[in-house]
Amino acid sequence: MNRFVRYVALLALLLSVIGAVAVSAQETVNITIRCKSSPPEEDWRCNNFAEVEEEVEAELGIELNLTLLQDNIDWGDYKNEFVLSSEAGTPPDIILSGHEDIGAWAAAGLIIPLDDQLDQHPEFEDLVPTLWDSVRYKGQIWGIPQDAEARPIFYSKLLLADLGWSEEEIESLPERVLNGEFTFEDMIQTAKQAVDEGVVEEGNGYWHRTSNGPDFLYYYYGMGGEIETEDGVLIFDTEAARKVYELFARLVELGVTRPDMLGLDGNTVWHPGVASAEQVLFASGGTWNWPNWALNFVADRGGNDYLMENIGLTLIPAMETGQALTLTHPLVYMISSQSAHPDVALKLIAAVTTPEANNRHAIASFHLGILQSQLESEEYINNPQISGAHYMLDHTTALPNNPYWGTWSEAYYTGIQASQSGDLTPEEAVEAVVTQLQNELGDNVIIR
Repeated sequence: MNRFVRYVALLALLLSVIGAVAVSAQETVNITIRCKSSPPEEDWRCNNFAEVEEEVEAELGIELNLTLLQDNIDWGDYKNEFVLSSEAGTPPDIILSGHEDIGAWAAAGLIIPLDDQLDQHPEFEDLVPTLWDSVRYKGQIWGIPQDAEARPIFYSKLLLADLGWSEEEIESLPERVLNGEFTFEDMIQTAKQAVDEGVVEEGNGYWHRTSNGPDFLYYYYGMGGEIETEDGVLIFDTEAARKVYELFARLVELGVTRPDMLGLDGNTVWHPGVASAEQVLFASGGTWNWPNWALNFVADRGGNDYLMENIGLTLIPAMETGQALTLTHPLVYMISSQSAHPDVALKLIAAVTTPEANNRHAIASFHLGILQSQLESEEYINNPQISGAHYMLDHTTALPNNPYWGTWSEAYYTGIQASQSGDLTPEEAVEAVVTQLQNELGDNVIIR
């Protein structure tokens, strides 16, 4: 019996030694992740990876050494940093950036396509289908959306009531916009009525974005403009662009938009003017504006409760196409072509692509969830401003993932500036933009 006990003890000791050797031989994988965020509400962009580290270690049987690099430096510096680190051979394994960087970075060989590995991760099957369009380039998938947003029209319930709208008319506005019953022209005429009747001051009927950015593209889409061929060549649709330029000139001529809107200071004029719900009737913004307003512009009036009571949001009303729309600009996780462990990197991305993980970011930063099942999450549903805007992702558009997009965008925007300021007629603005695009892009753009 004693001999048997000694045998069992010896066996147990041997097994423990074998286990210790196995643990010590466990592979250590170093993964660096680079994120840009506005603290503290967006810090989950990188911090979520720390939350799933042990889970991924257990599933893959490895030891992870995560390096999370997160700050809020200028976007230009941030993107240049990735390019330079790639050239130096020291890029992060995972880079978070705007989806529109896919075109340039894929073409330069800085990131890898993910198609062959996607079916190994069921988490990705839950992604809102329209968001996949934002990460495609030349028929392949190059990134995984980390967050989403919509760029809606905000409207003042207070001012609509002053204009004589009933509570039912005000509350049903998003549905009427969705159904095409209230168009962009209807919005302009309502804004003009508010100016004419003194409900708002001249120029405060409709405020749009004050500097170049993605928002200006949805006017082009709304006018029926196409942005790329099936082969990925950029298109400049002169008829759609002319209609956009006519719209921006007309907004000022009618007195519904300030002539100095482009270049207007955001923090001292635009945000307080819209957030107050007392100065501006309609405004084009982004869903992420909401927490900023609640915390920094109307906190003394009740913050979120004040906004919920006095401001609504809706899709961009239909223009020439007859369809209400919005534009989504997802930030996406991409994997460096120099990563020594792209499979582990993608597993980490999959682990944070869950309702639990994405809810942390979406709710803290007022971004829309990227997953369909988040609409079944009590935490997400209990935030009516976010969950109530989730439907907008079914009607969204996106920027093209094209290496020449920046040049196209800058030229298109100069036409908006010139036509709204009156420096050029809409027709002259189109001609100037066509000349600029042909000089700068040559065969990389098709003029229609």
